[in-house]
Amino acid sequence: MLASLRQWLARSPVGTRMHGAEAWARAHGALYRRVRNGEGFVIEGSQRGGPRWRIEWGASHRPYVTGRELRILAEMALHRDLQALVLNRKLMEQSESLVFDQYVEGVQTSIDTQTPTEIRWLVMYPKLASSELRTLDARFGAVSSVKPWLLQWLNGPLSQALLTAGQSLGENDPFVLAIGRGRLTLRLRMPEPNLEAIGQWLQLFLLAAQEAKRVAGDWQDSGFAPTSVRPSAWDADELPRSGHSAT
Repeated sequence: MLASLRQWLARSPVGTRMHGAEAWARAHGALYRRVRNGEGFVIEGSQRGGPRWRIEWGASHRPYVTGRELRILAEMALHRDLQALVLNRKLMEQSESLVFDQYVEGVQTSIDTQTPTEIRWLVMYPKLASSELRTLDARFGAVSSVKPWLLQWLNGPLSQALLTAGQSLGENDPFVLAIGRGRLTLRLRMPEPNLEAIGQWLQLFLLAAQEAKRVAGDWQDSGFAPTSVRPSAWDADELPRSGHSAT
């Protein structure tokens, strides 16, 4: 599927990529929808043996991403109390400083209502040390409510895939890979819909999902077994905003 996407892009003019996303989705049995104002799109599909995934490109849902963003999401049936976050180091340092200052100044209400959930995790949960991140340390940071789970998730092909994918990111480009409420989410800034890049990020996302499933299997007898969630249970903050809903 991803190979055919790259082949199509090799002969596709930039100006046709929005239309190309629809053609590609239909050719591969995925559902394509444009948002109501035409400034974004949603593609929903699945991989054999893997979860159903959802690609969204459009207006950013997070204050740390300016303009438009790419979001890829999948319900993973992971434990609802598991939170894990991998993000680029610059965003981690900036966000840690911001949230810490808010706590020190006592503006708890502002933190709860304005600070994204995954950013609050930076001051709530233990983060991986440089020695634990290994080669990821120069480009990424990571925290989790269950640190051994996070270490096991990254102790495999996902680390190298993150390093490879991260080469296309600038130091200040926000990138987030998060697990929370049973869902896996990838998020990054993408001003224009670059289908070649979307295909590459989808490949990383599917590997992250595969590795999360592997680790969840290893933890089934640990007292931290995954729970069952309905694949269609998308939260309101992950759906297109008012005026940007899909049609």
